Amino acid sequence: MHSVLDLLTSGVHDAKNQLFIAESAVVRAEAEHGIALDDARFAIEHAARRLQRALTAYRCERELLALDVGMVHVPDLIDEAGLVSEAHLRQSGLTLDVACEQDLPPWAMDRELVLDVLSNALHNASRFARSRVRLSAVRDVDALVLSVEDDGPGFDTVDAAAMARRGLGLFVAREIARRHARNDTCGRLELDNGGALGGALFRLVLP
Repeated sequence: MHSVLDLLTSGVHDAKNQLFIAESAVVRAEAEHGIALDDARFAIEHAARRLQRALTAYRCERELLALDVGMVHVPDLIDEAGLVSEAHLRQSGLTLDVACEQDLPPWAMDRELVLDVLSNALHNASRFARSRVRLSAVRDVDALVLSVEDDGPGFDTVDAAAMARRGLGLFVAREIARRHARNDTCGRLELDNGGALGGALFRLVLP
């Protein structure tokens, strides 16, 4: 018998398919009429990512999530995460700063899952930032630290476990982090306040 979660997952898949149809219609309208529908496309893409995140959460809950780990060129990952969110941040009147430590070696990770985590963190930061959001990557001893911070009011609590129970994005980020492991060391999600921009600081730490 199908559980409620299984039925909801089927509905999420159907909704994603409808969004794909809607996005195709937007692309055709732009081509045929020479108009720009950036806001519509962003809304569709954001909704699709949220649905995909719900599916990822389901797989985490069912212990069905299998990572597709490969060696990733970190500067390219950071550039892509910035590009995915830059237009939305600019339309919100925010400046995005991107910083990547020089000579970072390729890092083992599931690129698509980590990219989604960073994109969601950037979107969340845009909701609270006053003027700036910062995306960065540095090496800390034997770990890669991917950070998103803003100049907003900060988190009301920096307890990552408690925050992960409040929202789907942080739950998925925490689960993806801990599923990245090397030499008996698991990744982790860290939340803090008062970073370089003075507001919330989100860190995804990958071993």
